[in-house]
Amino acid sequence: MFNFSFILHRFRRRLIYPLLSLFVVLALSLGTPAVSQAFSIFDLLIRGVQIIQLSNISDSQEVQLGRQINQQLVSREVRLYRNSDINRYINQIGQRLVPASDRSGIPYTFQVVDDNGINAFATMGGFVYVNTGLIRLADNEAQLASVLAHEIGHIASRHAIQQMRQAAIASGVASVAGLDRNRAVQIGVDLALRRPNSREDEFEADQRGLANSRRAGYAPSATIAFMEKLLRQNGRSVPTFLSTHPATGDRITRLRSAIDSQSANVGGGLDTAAYRARIRPLL
Repeated sequence: MFNFSFILHRFRRRLIYPLLSLFVVLALSLGTPAVSQAFSIFDLLIRGVQIIQLSNISDSQEVQLGRQINQQLVSREVRLYRNSDINRYINQIGQRLVPASDRSGIPYTFQVVDDNGINAFATMGGFVYVNTGLIRLADNEAQLASVLAHEIGHIASRHAIQQMRQAAIASGVASVAGLDRNRAVQIGVDLALRRPNSREDEFEADQRGLANSRRAGYAPSATIAFMEKLLRQNGRSVPTFLSTHPATGDRITRLRSAIDSQSANVGGGLDTAAYRARIRPLL
């Protein structure tokens, strides 16, 4: 009887040994420190570990990684709000913003988190989250759209990818071959929930978000109006959405300088009554 598995096994052995020899030769030719790196790469290949290169990650790889991060977030870290009317409304606003964004070539997923805290965040691959508390606090659709546009701005700039690379290097988990996908997911979850964005990242997301919401037809004045409202929260601690570098006053100043006062209220989304009607289940 023809023993195909035996032949395949012998073929694999014949293939592995030459590859191993090649790695060793290359390592020795490059110097002693490279030996451990060569064996590390070979070990990863043998074990079938999924490795990603953050320096040149493709859109499809980023979306897949973002999907895995999202699965862990919604199954272990956050509780999603299940009202279909609210979820449909938030998705409509988000999808209106996407074509007008600086990065519309990937799919976006907008989800509502059942949490009274004033917060919104995003992770790589087009996943945006907004708390029920923030939706409830906004005066109108344009204000809420400005928050979603800001988070889209982070995704457009690939800030999460940059932060993940920095975190992996700092913690020593990035190898010469790249980053283990499972570790990447763990880092991505932590970044989404607990790591503030840098001063430069916030300024960039603010500017991208303002341009995005304006191109989508929302009045640009709403961006500043919502930030100012957050600062007037009756002496409460600064909401998570604003508790990052730089100071909110600096962000407002920069945004105001980017808006022509003559056209600040040109655009839609300023009807408070219409907005309240759409979010009635939250009121």
